[in-house]
Amino acid sequence: MNVPPLHPQLQNEEVRLTDVIDNRPLGRFHYLILFLSGAVMFLDGFDTQSISFAAPVIAKEWGLPVAALGPILSAAIVGLMVGYLVLSPLANRVGNRRVVIVCTAMFGSLTLASALAMEPNHLIAFRFLTGAGLGAVIPSVVSLTSEFAPKRRRSSFVMFIYCWLALGFVAAGISSGFIIPLLGWRMMFVIGGLVPLVLLGFLIRYLPESPRFLLREVDGQRRVRAILQRLQPDLPAAANIVNDGENHASKRAKTQVAELFRRKWLISTILLWLAFVANLAAFYSIQSWLPTIVGSLGRAPEIVIAATVLTTIGGIVAAAAIGPAMDRINPFGTLGAVYLLGAVFVVALGAVLGAGAEMLLVTAFFTGACVTGGQMSVIALATVLYPPHMRSAGVGWALGMGRLGGIAGPLLVGVALGGGIAPQQVFLVMAGALVIAGVSVLVLGRMHR
Repeated sequence: MNVPPLHPQLQNEEVRLTDVIDNRPLGRFHYLILFLSGAVMFLDGFDTQSISFAAPVIAKEWGLPVAALGPILSAAIVGLMVGYLVLSPLANRVGNRRVVIVCTAMFGSLTLASALAMEPNHLIAFRFLTGAGLGAVIPSVVSLTSEFAPKRRRSSFVMFIYCWLALGFVAAGISSGFIIPLLGWRMMFVIGGLVPLVLLGFLIRYLPESPRFLLREVDGQRRVRAILQRLQPDLPAAANIVNDGENHASKRAKTQVAELFRRKWLISTILLWLAFVANLAAFYSIQSWLPTIVGSLGRAPEIVIAATVLTTIGGIVAAAAIGPAMDRINPFGTLGAVYLLGAVFVVALGAVLGAGAEMLLVTAFFTGACVTGGQMSVIALATVLYPPHMRSAGVGWALGMGRLGGIAGPLLVGVALGGGIAPQQVFLVMAGALVIAGVSVLVLGRMHR
């Protein structure tokens, strides 16, 4: 007598994608994604910042005036905007994994090419193309990380990998102090290019593709089951993975970018961009001008360096608290409070510029905790705000628009200081930018309550 198999319905049962991702405890697969994503972000930060430390040596070697460094330094920033705005939305068509792999190969190869540059125009071209690759990588890495993160840990995951971008900035500064004097500025680009190409092998072997993207492919069910079985080993071999309609919404949208401006998302997108622009204007203004302002007051060089570095370290430390608070309490309320508190510390930083060194350094740390920490947090907020099929474009365009604030902020501060406005008043305006960011996020939270 033939005995029917037990529970035959399990052979073709429907399994919701969100149930598998959100209900599983953290395991080796999550840590692998965090490691790969964090490594890409670290190298992105290292490469982005390396040119800042190499530029003075390049100018001396090539006999360039200081003013000629402007196009070299800004080329990567313009490239970053192109990567954010133009290349990152392609992830919806080709997949986040492909974008990460191709653009990592792109910025690694072009960084190596920068080491061979023999005149300014070559270096400008290489840095522009490198910046485009660097800019396209971040939204796809953030999107992949957030997609595999359980909902209860999503903000923490994004904050964690974004900390590695900041650590890349710090590593570039520390390593340049001994690499450039011993081996020359070109070695910074050799290292910054070779390491991503080595990482490329691990990305090809271990980085998974977005399940939501794969479900749109012909053989998507089989490939998604193979990925999800790394999260849930007892997942039925013939389970039908269901995407809760998000995939269909993606197909109906003409493009990801167009969907950001549809009636449902228009106001939310504008408020998010306003927060990005205001936060990055304050962030880059402080990073660019704090060393000059503090140094002009006769502070010792070590105090100038320490105050600037502490604004980055403060953000990294704060991320350990802000991310979990966004997950457990409320992402919009938490970040809005961080921005408003940051406005208070920015005003305080301007007030203690002439005070004791200890007071200056402590205030710089807490200012960085809110300003730099807020800059990391607003990217995590974008992943919470937008559904998966819009994340790459949503994060990429928000970063691109925010970059406008990053460019305009330092320029306006330079004009103000050159016009004789006191640094304390300049810091007051920076604080106003953070108030704008905080109010934008709080209003956004009310809309999405």
